[in-house]
Amino acid sequence: MKVVAFNGSPRPNGNTAALIRYVFEELEKEGIVTKLVQLGGQNIHGCRACYRCVQNRDKKCAYDDDMLNSCIGEMLAADGIIIGSPTYYSNVSSETKALIDRAGLVSGVNGHLLKRKAGAAVVAVRRAGATNTFDAINKFFLISEMIVPGSSYWNLGIGREPGAVKEDQEGLDTMRVLGQNLAWLLKKINS
Repeated sequence: MKVVAFNGSPRPNGNTAALIRYVFEELEKEGIVTKLVQLGGQNIHGCRACYRCVQNRDKKCAYDDDMLNSCIGEMLAADGIIIGSPTYYSNVSSETKALIDRAGLVSGVNGHLLKRKAGAAVVAVRRAGATNTFDAINKFFLISEMIVPGSSYWNLGIGREPGAVKEDQEGLDTMRVLGQNLAWLLKKINS
């Protein structure tokens, strides 16, 4: 089994990545292969509403000028998908939004490619707005007919400067429980 995570923060070693790694620790204890894709700060643009993906139905975005089709390939090869984002003005980062919009459309018009895969949101926040970010990611999973495990609290960690989230014990505990529940769910789905 494999889980791919997308770090929507432009900080490769910031709080979002740290939270994802806590989830990964639990998955790896259960023998699940993990891969982290650095999305934030990379070349990925929003949907251009050309709808060529609707015409082509080839499991790809018609625009192959950025990393989106590679991300879709990673999603298709995985049993579980984690999307992590910092909270920017009470929502996901622009790179995360581009991934959600374009991968969601490609998946939907190709017979729901992500159907019944497991999906988990991971959110870093300085102070407020995180539940809107959490909600945006989960709406992508749910409209994609994916299965979303819960945790002991909303999947978020609090911290401003890189590494500060490691001081949020409740957030770290939430990530550990999320990792345990995601591992359990993946085993059930694949049994």
